[in-house]
Amino acid sequence: MTITLDSNLLLTPLNIRKDKKNYIIEDIDSGEFYEMPEVCIEAINLIGVGKHLGDIEKKLKDKYPNDDVDLLDFAEHLLELQLIEEIDGVKVERQVQQKERLGFSSISPKVGKFFFNKISYLLYLSLFVVNIILVIVKPSLFPHYKDIFVFDIMVLNVVVWMTISFILVLIHEFGHILAMRAHNLPTKLGIGHRLFFVVFETDMSSIWRLPSKDRNVLFLAGLCFDTVILFIALICQLIFPNGISLSLTTLAVFDIFTRIVFQCCIYMKTDLYFVFENVSGCYNLIENANQTIRKWFPFLKFSANDEVEFESERRTIFFYSIFCVVGVGLTIFLYAKYYIPEIIHAAKILLPGYLQSPTSLVFWDAVVFTLQVGFFLLLLLNSWRKKYLKR
Repeated sequence: MTITLDSNLLLTPLNIRKDKKNYIIEDIDSGEFYEMPEVCIEAINLIGVGKHLGDIEKKLKDKYPNDDVDLLDFAEHLLELQLIEEIDGVKVERQVQQKERLGFSSISPKVGKFFFNKISYLLYLSLFVVNIILVIVKPSLFPHYKDIFVFDIMVLNVVVWMTISFILVLIHEFGHILAMRAHNLPTKLGIGHRLFFVVFETDMSSIWRLPSKDRNVLFLAGLCFDTVILFIALICQLIFPNGISLSLTTLAVFDIFTRIVFQCCIYMKTDLYFVFENVSGCYNLIENANQTIRKWFPFLKFSANDEVEFESERRTIFFYSIFCVVGVGLTIFLYAKYYIPEIIHAAKILLPGYLQSPTSLVFWDAVVFTLQVGFFLLLLLNSWRKKYLKR
């Protein structure tokens, strides 16, 4: 089916909303969202009233003389996105994916608004400041890599750590879920990965239905809940300075602290990445920043065709690239300060166990620990597989 300048198009049902710089278009049938500039929106509106593509192109060229207006190319782009229903009265065969059904609609928006309102925002900010002051005043509260070694038996350490981490991550994600429900948006909970870590992920795709000013709270909602739990754990350390309760609270502090630092590694599309993206209004930061970073480091492959397209975004992309490099530095810090010493310490404990008799506890501690690590590696590989298939 050929599209010409004499063609009339019928588009699929669309919702169009003004964003910070451009417009957000929602394909109602598929639930997909796209960003387009004003000239594209005007073209879509003119298509909607039955104008020929040639007439639209002439009108837009007169109105936007500095833009490269090509309606045939734009129409082909709309066709690729499956946003065209008919071309000159002929139905277009579309393969629209079934809109994924999201849940948690049973949670009332009133429940979400209880946790996310003007008063609660002030509380979360105050607790964040108090947490920093507590760690500065009492440096012993700062986490240490040995905090995860609560017991002498490694299997128990893994079980306790993963149980606490599982609970804390769920609390973090429920922050996002409740913030979504506060705006009566549907969502769901899934499993993904960040580098070599298996993580839970809240589906926040419907967040694009909100104005830009309302999105940041939803992105920061998990960190708000982390701040509350961190404050409770730090206070418990001060109240109960001995015993198993101290070990469990230090483990909780370690888990939350490392997760918060990872949020600052925005090159991995963390919550703070989406805040940066939303505030700047630039929604292809990672892709464009990768081009900028390649130019900084000669050993990375760079093509002349990789030039950033939008001059207005160059400053934002430059600053974001700096944050990416800082994030890589924070990642190296976490591995050097915590994860590598943990692995070395665990190896010193476990390796002698393989040399013991199969009837000894230390032997089975080493074996079961290995199986536990293997299980989480399988989860990680499955997450990578799903991401590859989705692409």
